[in-house]
Amino acid sequence: MADAGLADAVAAIAAEASAHALQLWRTDFKRWEKEAGSPVCEVDLAVDAMLRERLSALLPDAGWLSEETADDHVRLGKRRVWVVDPIDGTRDYVRGRPGWAVSVALVAGEQPVIAVLDAPAVGQVWRAEAGKGATLNGAPIAHSGRTAFAGSRTPTDTLPREDRDLVATPKPNSIALRIAHVAAGDADLLATLRWGHEWDIAAAILIAREAGCAVTDALGRKLCFNTPRAEAFGVLASAPGIQLAALARLHDRAVAALGTAR
Repeated sequence: MADAGLADAVAAIAAEASAHALQLWRTDFKRWEKEAGSPVCEVDLAVDAMLRERLSALLPDAGWLSEETADDHVRLGKRRVWVVDPIDGTRDYVRGRPGWAVSVALVAGEQPVIAVLDAPAVGQVWRAEAGKGATLNGAPIAHSGRTAFAGSRTPTDTLPREDRDLVATPKPNSIALRIAHVAAGDADLLATLRWGHEWDIAAAILIAREAGCAVTDALGRKLCFNTPRAEAFGVLASAPGIQLAALARLHDRAVAALGTAR
């Protein structure tokens, strides 16, 4: 298939997968924990298998990296790699809450070039292509344009004492959706200060970049994908005008967290 139609084909596959997940949502499916605090369910595995079959048919030579598939480092030698989370926000999914999405990114040269984030429980589909902008349900999106750090909105359950000058907004379990809220201007910044997996953020990072957001890891470094560990140390996505203030606010905490991680 020509690349000109590839993004539409990816979106159609993600829509098929999300529709299947939505049909089974709030039903009596099997669920368990891979490890303490890390839920998984049989729908995760079914959607993962569906996505791998359909996406691999689109690009048979592309590698594969997914939360629900054993990692194969053969992907590191591939020119293009699918980076997928079949259900980002599984905790919300198994609890019957709407904060989950199907996340699909195509990575080339360590950077996402096509992204789809399909959140059927809230009726939202986010898309982006490198150099072509980002959309929500077909309409172009852009960051909030905020320039004053105090009063910035961030998706979180609670704010630490040192961040009480910020404003908490609703927090879906899906980190990809939290980043997408920044991309659409519904929040001003999203920050995490821990190691996380590439599949959680790959699609959302491209959406945020294409919406004009500033996006780095927790220490201000460029995020790369299809790396050997398939992990990044935190993420900061924000309106560009508050990025430096956000990095300054988080710097000492990020350094301390990195020093105690692993």
